[in-house]
Amino acid sequence: MSGRATNARLPSATIRTRVELPLRFSDGFVTEARAFSFEGLVDDREHLAFALGDRAAPFPADGRGVPLIRPHSECLTGDVFGSERCDCGRQLREAVERIAEVGGYLLYLRQEGRGIGLYSKLEAYALQDAGADTYEANLALGHAEDERSYLAAAQMLHALGVQRVALLSNNPDKARQLRSWGVTVVEQVPTGVFVSDANRRYLETKARRGRHTLDVDGVLGSRSALNGRTR
Repeated sequence: MSGRATNARLPSATIRTRVELPLRFSDGFVTEARAFSFEGLVDDREHLAFALGDRAAPFPADGRGVPLIRPHSECLTGDVFGSERCDCGRQLREAVERIAEVGGYLLYLRQEGRGIGLYSKLEAYALQDAGADTYEANLALGHAEDERSYLAAAQMLHALGVQRVALLSNNPDKARQLRSWGVTVVEQVPTGVFVSDANRRYLETKARRGRHTLDVDGVLGSRSALNGRTR
């Protein structure tokens, strides 16, 4: 499915299973989560929602409570193996803690490599090693610059009874797509910026070509990155 959103009617989805899931990260951070699976997601992928914090699941339906949510696209190399070629693993770790503090949902979306798949992502890495940037590499492989869709994320939120959100993301396309599917984004909350020698060019390209709100050069200003956490 293309990442380009439309104003079509949102297909319905329902909660399939919910289960308590204690989480522990490699740096020792622990928190409680409720994991949700779904029926009726348009792409038939096994996306998950994690309710975090005391005020989540169910979130107040009176219109006054707005959950903090992050749609996080799966990144095996970064999320699991700690790859420094991207900032995905550090953003995931940060998101879980920040959402747990205020209440909300992490939406873990199974769309690896900006939607092109794991093997294609590794092929794109090889092209980047030869001089292409992250977007040029996708195009050279016959893919769009970014093939991610957030339609399933909107379905998940509606199934959870969430229609108004604070969006934890630096990516304006996430806000645009969610709004086009009927989710009210009342605020876009920036994530931390996690720069390493290995990912600096990648982050600079996201800021320049993807218009992500990233201040790579100012990362040590108002925010600091330490062990995958921001304060």
